[in-house]
Amino acid sequence: MKYQNILKKNLTKIRVRYGETDQMGVVYYGNYALYIEQGRTEWLRAIGISYKWMEDNGIMLPVVHFSIDYKASAYYDDWITVETRLSEKPNVKIQFEYNVFNEENKLLATAKTVLVFIDKKTGKIVRAPQYLLEKLKED
Repeated sequence: MKYQNILKKNLTKIRVRYGETDQMGVVYYGNYALYIEQGRTEWLRAIGISYKWMEDNGIMLPVVHFSIDYKASAYYDDWITVETRLSEKPNVKIQFEYNVFNEENKLLATAKTVLVFIDKKTGKIVRAPQYLLEKLKED
């Protein structure tokens, strides 16, 4: 089975808000996790599925791994772009890779996340839902 969206990227533009920076106007490092999450939720939305819809339909997606490498700083009022890519075909987990760029296309950070599919009722790990796999299937 081939998957067309494997390594397909989605781009999410985000304006850096004042409250996300320190006194020097530099984005506080912990806020990158929020940018990464926004990139991931927009990636899902771009293939036609929202986190909310998944949760409403009994699937939770907790993050079990997050890693990031910082390359350069983002500043207050910058437009940043989060490039989100699915790393491999989902099974009981789903893995993403990210690049964060500024307006000059300078690489600010790279990151990876791993999430697991959890049945909301039982709290147990389950396989990726069929509706997600169908969205990823090549025509």
